[in-house]
Amino acid sequence: MMNKIQSIRGMHDILPDRTPLWRWLEARLAEVFASYDFHEIRLPIVEKAEVFTRAIGQATDVVEKEMYAFEDRNGDLLALRPEGTAAVVRSAIQHGLLNTPGLKVWYQGPMFRHERPQKGRQRQFHQFGAEIFGLDAAAVDAELIALGQRIWRELGLTDRIRLEINTLGDRDDRERYRQRLVDYLRPHADQLDEDSRRRLETNPLRIFDSKHEQTRGIMADAPLLADELGEEARVHFAEVRELLDGLGIEYTVNTGLVRGLDYYCRTVFEWVTEDLGAQGTVCAGGRYNDLVAMQGGKDTPGIGFALGVERLLALLDAAGVERDQKPQVFIVSQVAATDTLKMAEFLRDRLPGLRLGAALGGGSMRSQFKRADRSGARWCLVLGEREHAEGQVALKDLRAEGGEQQTMPIDQLPDFLATALAGEVDD
Repeated sequence: MMNKIQSIRGMHDILPDRTPLWRWLEARLAEVFASYDFHEIRLPIVEKAEVFTRAIGQATDVVEKEMYAFEDRNGDLLALRPEGTAAVVRSAIQHGLLNTPGLKVWYQGPMFRHERPQKGRQRQFHQFGAEIFGLDAAAVDAELIALGQRIWRELGLTDRIRLEINTLGDRDDRERYRQRLVDYLRPHADQLDEDSRRRLETNPLRIFDSKHEQTRGIMADAPLLADELGEEARVHFAEVRELLDGLGIEYTVNTGLVRGLDYYCRTVFEWVTEDLGAQGTVCAGGRYNDLVAMQGGKDTPGIGFALGVERLLALLDAAGVERDQKPQVFIVSQVAATDTLKMAEFLRDRLPGLRLGAALGGGSMRSQFKRADRSGARWCLVLGEREHAEGQVALKDLRAEGGEQQTMPIDQLPDFLATALAGEVDD
């Protein structure tokens, strides 16, 4: 007997008992993005590796250790996308979408990183993202953060998520700060964890992300980027904070928030939760005013965020949010399969969005009733031979204790079900 083929480690099937919650979440997110005048963009899963190495940075963990990169038959170096922003920038440049300031797009789909699978961190994961190009006003930063805040409110998660913000200043600010940070850390190099010692020469700001207790103690006394900010970056961040205060959006300034990709500047932010353990970042983003130029386009400011769908679903689970796609009506039948199918199609025509199942495999009425009950349907529609010959149907409420069957003419059935299922039929 041949061995069963298993899915790749860290890449999971999304089974039918979970897809209703996925679909509900995807629909809610799309509605929020549309309410802020964002338009969907759909991107390839595979890109030239340069799209990400140039944007994300050669010294980041994503490029050094996590990106799925490979040569195709033509010798081109390709990559499964590890994140969405760089791919959106590539597409916007390629198709001339940045000629008019104010482009606002959102995307969704799978991303790929070769990480050690664990709760909240998988090798194939899904993200929603939002990006704005051509506008560098602080009000744009505030609107994007307000969009994120509205998502949590629409999903009933406001009390489970908190916002942290920081500023990374401009390129010259970060260069000055980088040198100060390296000068501070070098005398402590032998006390840093292995990853942080490697980052010391390549990407020292990422050492703030270390979970190593001794390293975190050293970083607690590190110089602050805030002390190296130029006037423009300082004013911009003050304006963002003033706007968030005016909108009543609560936040904490986290001076250790640096984000993991090289293209970020000025405002950066994360929404984090205590409900998911170590993988507590649900949504993160920031400004990337140099990224379009890094990808070969004209100088164009940008800002965006991405949220992790699996982590957000885990948070919805923790909050007790459930969705299902049980049938609302289930047909059991003693008549010919043709007549059963005609009845099912008649009801689907008259009640768009009705979730309807039928015992098409035949069997005794007793076994069919058991199937109807197991399906979770509210109403059982009984097509008996005598009733059907007289143009009648029988209905039974499976969820009412001691519910009796009632009989009615077939032409009255759609109106009866529309009233009985008011508010339950999908749009």
